[in-house]
Amino acid sequence: MTTKGEKTRQEIVGAALQLFSRRGYSSTSVADVLAATGITKGGLYGHFRSKEDLWHAAYARTVHVWRALVFRGVREIADPLERIARTVENDLRDYIGGEALGGRCFFFSMLVELAGQPGPMCDRILSGFRAFSGLLQSWLEEADRGGVLRPGIDHREVADFLVTSINGAAALYAAGRDPRLLEDTIRQVRLHLEALRPAPGPSPG
Repeated sequence: MTTKGEKTRQEIVGAALQLFSRRGYSSTSVADVLAATGITKGGLYGHFRSKEDLWHAAYARTVHVWRALVFRGVREIADPLERIARTVENDLRDYIGGEALGGRCFFFSMLVELAGQPGPMCDRILSGFRAFSGLLQSWLEEADRGGVLRPGIDHREVADFLVTSINGAAALYAAGRDPRLLEDTIRQVRLHLEALRPAPGPSPG
């Protein structure tokens, strides 16, 4: 059973997440969070030591939401390239296009804002992107071992390209809310992945 204190904490995290996603971390003040939740400053600091502490909680909540949407129906797909395609599709169509966080990608927004700023927040964002790219890379390596990837493909380069494509589409969608952009990106990613497969052999004659 969720306690009253835990419910209050989750409400604070949810409000902060929406504010950070829309306004950015620097432009969101503690007063903004208090206004959005109706909680007192003492109540806020009873759950979080600082605004940065609250940001880390918002990040963790976003990761939970993202994983639930992006990896839905993915793990059971045997073909690694189709697994990658479904992951990209879920990310763009369900996480970004599904307005999970108001149509904004928290990770991308924070990466842009915090880039170049030393500290644990920037490190956590960067490590998250590297981990996602690393997962895609591992699936490409699996495809290579299974003979469903053309020889000579640079696994890391393709994985980084896919992550970059997702982030570019997320940024443009946030600006214009045009779902066609997401669908076009999904289609182009699928075409790119299919082009990585070995050429079909000659038909038996």
